[in-house]
Formats: sequence, structure tokens, C-alpha cells
Amino acid sequence: MLSWRPVSHYGRKAIGCGETQLDAVAAEQWTIAPATRRYIPPARFLPHHLERIRATRFGSIAEVVRGFRGDYESVQQATVALRLRDVDLIDGTLYAGHAAYPLRPRRRRLPVYARPKTAMTQATLFESWMGNRWFGMWLLDDCLTYQLAADSGHPVRTRAPATRHQEEYSRQLQFCAQPIADMHFDDLVVFRDHGSNEGKQRRADALKAKLRGSDLFARHPGVFLLRGQTGDRRLLVNECEIAEHFARHRGFRVLDPASATLAEVIDACAGARVVAGVEGSHLTHGLQIMPNDAALFVIQPPDRVVSILKVVTDRQGQAYAFVVGEGSHDAFSVDWDDVSRTLDLVVG
Repeated sequence: MLSWRPVSHYGRKAIGCGETQLDAVAAEQWTIAPATRRYIPPARFLPHHLERIRATRFGSIAEVVRGFRGDYESVQQATVALRLRDVDLIDGTLYAGHAAYPLRPRRRRLPVYARPKTAMTQATLFESWMGNRWFGMWLLDDCLTYQLAADSGHPVRTRAPATRHQEEYSRQLQFCAQPIADMHFDDLVVFRDHGSNEGKQRRADALKAKLRGSDLFARHPGVFLLRGQTGDRRLLVNECEIAEHFARHRGFRVLDPASATLAEVIDACAGARVVAGVEGSHLTHGLQIMPNDAALFVIQPPDRVVSILKVVTDRQGQAYAFVVGEGSHDAFSVDWDDVSRTLDLVVG
């Protein structure tokens, strides 16, 4: 039997009704963690580095700069569970009533689909578009939402772990989610888990404890996580030179996460007072594992400045420092003197 739900969804958008959110079609919803008022502390930076910012990702320049300047209170959204009835998962998109909720890019373009031949009575879903797109968002968000899905029913996933590190984290965290393809659900629970509220902070602490286990990690000055040419392009042309300065002048360890095992990443980051590197998902290894009194030091290209990782350090009570380089994300550089002076603002 054919379903015309995509036609309904896109038709409503075409006539100006806007996109229907899952909240509007949920049969039931409940709050798991209430909204939280949180103080946003200032980042540590040299003032002239704000002037270098030419373009940002995920927010306007004004919004990103405000987050860096900090010194204000922000309301962090509640974590909410939504129970949906009569849901179809087709080609990575959930269809429920007039709402469509994409989890990953569609491969098929027809505005109709055949109803799935397989069905489940009840399931819970922890995936997100952002988590399926970026490893960092998977680690920082989807891995926390997984615990909600496991507590609320039968977790499912639409794709296997895409990287070796995702496989290692999934094993270490004992994830048990049933892989599925196109599917009909009589009852599906999804989660709106975007706010950095206190409940999410506690889940992050529990996940960190599970990763670190019972081992005791000696504190050390820090670790520089190499990025190289992995992920979305942000090429720090003097990265090796900067990493060498961190090691020689500040006693940092240098680690390439792309070639390291999860055990090696944990060993390097679990006792670090500072985790440093070019902005990107590879830094989330350290951010998820480093102590709650540690600091994140981020090197940014001037035309692709991102403040998402500061949202996480704010939630966990950690310090955030940054420098902005010169050039572009295709090829940029930073001056060690600026890096060193900014690091002094963190460690004294």
C-alpha cells in the first residue's frame, strides 16, 4: 500500500504552513529533566582574536561572540520524551502524521513510498541528524540520549557504527541497539535532548565514569590532539610546529586520535589538565573523557569559527580557551606566542 505522507509534508510547506514538528503529532510527551538556568562564563582569549573572526558555523558572528564573551545567564531547554503512534521509517526519515523527521540524507526522491512490510510494536530511538553527520555530535549527544532510550524501552538504530572509534565506544559503553532498515512502528519514543540541563550533565558524568572505569589516572599538563586533514577541512599548516611547542615548552603529550585506540585516547586524556587542538570532532575524545576541572584549548580558522564545544564545557563546568588563526579553513596558521599567552590565561 502506498503512503502519501511525504506529499502531505512537502505540500504543507509549499502553501506556507511550515514544517510540522514532532511535538505537534505526539500522542504523549513527558519531561525527563526540567529546564535549567545556567551561568555562561567567559572564554579565555586575547581580545584582538575576536576581531579576526570573519565567518562562523552554527550561529551568527554576533551569537558566537556573545557565547565567547559570556557573563550572562541562559535557560537550557528541558529534556522531553515524545511518544509517537503509527510511524513509518523510510529511507532514514521518520513520518508521523504530517511531520517528517530526517535522521540522515534521503537516497530516494519520490514523494510517495510503499508502507514497510516489517513492523515493531514498540521501540525507542536515540539517533539524530547531527549525530549521524558528525562524530563529535554522536559522542557528545547521541551517546547520552542512548541511556534515555535504554531506560524507556527497546533501543533501535538505523545504521551501524560508521567508524572504528564508534565501534570501540559502543563496545566500551555496552550499547545494545537493534539494527533496523525501513520499518513501521505502532509506538515509537523519541527524545528532544538539546538543552544542556542538569540532567544531561549527570548523564555525561556517568558516561565519563563508565569510560574511565576504576583506573586511577595521574594528572599531567595536557595533551595535544592532532587533526591533520581528517574531517571537514580545517588545515592548520603549522600544526606539527605548534604541537612540538606544546610538548617542548608545556610538557604536553601529542596524540593522533586517527591512529590511536580508544584505550590510548583514554590514557592520554583522562588525567589531562588541558586538551588542545584544532576545532573539530576529534577534540570530543578529550572533552568526553578529561576531568571536570580541566580546560579545552581550541585553535580556530578565522572563516569557520564554531562555539559548540564551549556549550559542552559550560555544561560540565570546564574552562574554554581559544585562538583564531590567520588565513582560511583551507590553510591557516597561528602564532605560538599568541597560543602561549592564551594558555597562560588558563593555567597561569
